[in-house]
Amino acid sequence: MSFTFRPVDPVTDAPVLHSWVSQEYARFWGMVSASEQDVVEEYTNISDSGHHQAFLGLDDGVPAFLMERYRPESSPLADVYEVQPGDVGMHLLVSPPSGEPQPGFTTSVMQAVMAELFADAETLRVVVEPDARNHKIHVLNEKVGFRPHGVVTLPAVDPAEDHKQGLLSFCTREDFLATLTPILAAPVAATRGESL
Repeated sequence: MSFTFRPVDPVTDAPVLHSWVSQEYARFWGMVSASEQDVVEEYTNISDSGHHQAFLGLDDGVPAFLMERYRPESSPLADVYEVQPGDVGMHLLVSPPSGEPQPGFTTSVMQAVMAELFADAETLRVVVEPDARNHKIHVLNEKVGFRPHGVVTLPAVDPAEDHKQGLLSFCTREDFLATLTPILAAPVAATRGESL
């Protein structure tokens, strides 16, 4: 596995992103019923926001995951916790497997995402708020150093719901680095295509 990142092109990347977000495994992304044009509009809005960026993660040049980085102070999170200097928000969606699932793939993706975020010296802490029902991502988050803070109420990502109950969690650079040796010594059985 060799991961690289590039900014999402809302038009060019819409077909592949739509093929991921419209699948049931990605239901917590809130776009299962979205059209390809909805995807173009969503990622155009993100690109134009000035405080939110989307990146396509490539595995040896092949699209493998979507990572979003955002400023919590410019998001609904600003209403539910005291944003600290150096906080960076993150969302992650791993593509469905194109063949046989690869053990350890999702953990490797998450490590690469965290390393990418912490490569910016100004990033002191990564903030996530996945759906409280998404137990698989909570387990993965813990493996790379996230510590749960508590459940918070946020605007819904799914149009069929009134709001989102998110598990607000934080990971400092030190907490992330402390997890690398154990994970590399004994890879966990996460597989590409798990619902996150």
